[in-house]
Amino acid sequence: MTLAFSLPDSDSLAKLTAAARERILVLDGAMGTQIQGLGLAEEDYTGHGSGCACAHHTDHPQTGNNDLLNLTQPDEIEEIHFRYAMAGADIVETNTFSSTSIAQADYGLEHAVHDLNASGAFLARRALNRATATDGRPRYVAGALGPTNRTASLSPDVNDPGYRAVTFDGLRVAYGEQLRGLIAGGADIILIETIFDTLNAKAAIFACLEVFAETGRRLPLMISGTITDASGRTLSGQTPTAFWHSVMHARPFTIGLNCALGADAMRPHLVELASTCPTLVCAYPNAGLPNAFGEYDETAEQTAALIGGFARDGLVNVVGGCCGTTPDHIRAIAEAVAPHAPRKLP
Repeated sequence: MTLAFSLPDSDSLAKLTAAARERILVLDGAMGTQIQGLGLAEEDYTGHGSGCACAHHTDHPQTGNNDLLNLTQPDEIEEIHFRYAMAGADIVETNTFSSTSIAQADYGLEHAVHDLNASGAFLARRALNRATATDGRPRYVAGALGPTNRTASLSPDVNDPGYRAVTFDGLRVAYGEQLRGLIAGGADIILIETIFDTLNAKAAIFACLEVFAETGRRLPLMISGTITDASGRTLSGQTPTAFWHSVMHARPFTIGLNCALGADAMRPHLVELASTCPTLVCAYPNAGLPNAFGEYDETAEQTAALIGGFARDGLVNVVGGCCGTTPDHIRAIAEAVAPHAPRKLP
């Protein structure tokens, strides 16, 4: 299939590019960490606890389906976005990490994908409008595309290495459904994130090109991979350099790394990426590594000091936080990178 590759939307890309030339931009922090702090029960996820009965009915338990809260607890989700915006975030991610039909199949909510994404982008946009009305700073909604819970490159069955739980076309279709909802809800940017399998990311990129061709406009793309351990490779086996060369055809606004590692462990891989790619670099690490209880102990000051080092050494153009980070982390990160110039493109 030949796709007509549309030019990036001139308004959003021009504004983002101009802002990125002036300073290091700030992304928001973890959504899951904030949701966990709400202490929600099953009836809160389904909406019955608040008198909001979700229109999408299913017999599956919904506890842990954070994306469903876009529909059943919209005020809570909007308030989390607002807190991140007021903490200093220029770019705020939608609460749609698992809003594909593939990921929602675990909850029996494949049919709710459009509404989950449209509502997710709408809530983020409304929160950012409130923040901008408060201080006049422009902010951008990044429609978040997670990796799904399946991998296109590896077999989940050690006894059948040729087996795949998902196909490229299956991923492409699922991401296309998600993208249409995000765009309908008002996303300014598309963020393909936490990439452990580059083939999954390629399906997401292809879906983006298809949907952009349908609409006649192209939103800026942010692409973020995940180095899973000390090997310095993604789960599907690529180094940061190889990862960049595999996705550079998408002409992303940023390329970067997130999740899995804290800032200290991420640094050498970020150095490699920053020395390789001729586009903006984004980094949003975890607040260190989880402890024995799965919690993150790295304080806002500790995380900010490490990310401030990224900025001081000219490695980054966009920074933020992933698992375990809070509005306090984002506020401290924004303050730490403010004195430093953004990374210069090679």
